[in-house]
Amino acid sequence: PLSFLISPSLSLYSLLPLSLFSSPCLSLFLVSGANSFGRTEVIDNTLNPDFVRKYILDYFFEEKQNLRFDLYDVDSKSPDLSKHDFLGQVFCTLGEIVGSPASRLEKPLGGIAGKKCGTIILSAEELGNCRDSATMQFCANKLDKKDFFGKSDPFMVFYRSNEDGTFTICHKTEVVKNTLNPVWQSFTIPVRALCNGDFDRTIKIEVYDWDRDGSHDFIGEFTTSYRELARGQSQFNVYEVTLLSFSVESECNPSQSTSLHYMNPYQMNAYAMALKAVGEIIQDYDSDKMFPALGFGAKLPPDGRVSHEFPLNGNIENPYCNGIDGILEAYHESLKTVQLYGPTNFAPVVNHVASYAAAVQDGSQYFVLLIITDGVISDMAQTKEAIVNGAKLPMSIIIVGVGQAEFDAMVELDGDDIRISSRGKLAERDIVQFVPFRDYMDRTGNHVLSMARLAKDVLAEIPDQLISYMKSRGVKPNPTPPPYTPPGHTHHTQI
Repeated sequence: PLSFLISPSLSLYSLLPLSLFSSPCLSLFLVSGANSFGRTEVIDNTLNPDFVRKYILDYFFEEKQNLRFDLYDVDSKSPDLSKHDFLGQVFCTLGEIVGSPASRLEKPLGGIAGKKCGTIILSAEELGNCRDSATMQFCANKLDKKDFFGKSDPFMVFYRSNEDGTFTICHKTEVVKNTLNPVWQSFTIPVRALCNGDFDRTIKIEVYDWDRDGSHDFIGEFTTSYRELARGQSQFNVYEVTLLSFSVESECNPSQSTSLHYMNPYQMNAYAMALKAVGEIIQDYDSDKMFPALGFGAKLPPDGRVSHEFPLNGNIENPYCNGIDGILEAYHESLKTVQLYGPTNFAPVVNHVASYAAAVQDGSQYFVLLIITDGVISDMAQTKEAIVNGAKLPMSIIIVGVGQAEFDAMVELDGDDIRISSRGKLAERDIVQFVPFRDYMDRTGNHVLSMARLAKDVLAEIPDQLISYMKSRGVKPNPTPPPYTPPGHTHHTQI
């Protein structure tokens, strides 16, 4: 059977009669049939608990698996369940949760006649086969001071990114009292709890100053991945805690007309139009017209492995496609075989091209990476680092944003206003050019004209970027070849 990880959280109200003289201490109990799966941890002083404890359940499509969630305000002095205040319950089936949009089910709490108790939110994700565990320890330096009469009481909260782009809490450290330079205790956690076996999946870590009343002060956050964390203690695992945050939104099924990847038999989608517009011009500067074409953010057959850099033609050994038409054909075929899957990581693809560029730095080749995206990015920090490193290499990056999303992250990567930086290092050159596809849609329906404008604008900076690299490396143009002289003719030079 498939195994699913069930993540519960709550949004509560109308608890005043039960909590007039004390704040609620909430715990959730799961019962399946005649079996009790245990209880979550107790969370104090909040009406919106997000429980760290998860439930792993085997899922059988052909069976009705009844579940019951009971919520209590826990009396810490008594282990007897009857002594706790009952706040409500929810009945559902595992199939309801798995079958809900994005496998996320919201249901009102019931069980108390005539009273609305709040909402329970249940999320499910299919578990990967990874059985590894990771032991980690974190420390911090010079955190922000949040307490008026002291320093801060910092703790860390770890979140893994979900398929639908949301984040689910997966670990919480202990509180280290009265310090701006905490050293937290080491802990061991299953890798699939952190990233479900996808080593490139984003892990978000938030840092808070603990307050007794539950209104913890947000200090900052940073993002990483298990692949980065697995490098151990090194410069790669030093992070700046910032106040920036972002959300991720995964693509819908390409067979649905609402998807940006929808294959209309009468018209190319935005991805294909952008690819054709830019590719048909830039392919003239490639001698053999063979291009490696990669996709990112999908589950691949046959085992559903998640990949953030897979060949569109399905050939790992030879990802090259013959011309732009070959890329379009591979793109359309891949939509029939892969399952689009968030989160969306740019860094693996950028690093993939950078590895090619790093091997040829004598000026004989220059690489251009075209990324077509809906604007969603879930590994901003890693992508910025990849771009900063790539700025030293013979490469440029073109990003075309499709859809109606806000493209603030893409504008930041463009670096026209503020040069992109990572870990305190500025990019050596500006190598990224971003344009939103929607700005080039001709209202009269003249796609030929609008795509010509798109190609002109995204390619405008490439010559200067190429020249800046060659000059920085002292690469001089090859001597001009002599003019062609037809056989039997003598070439005359006039002075």
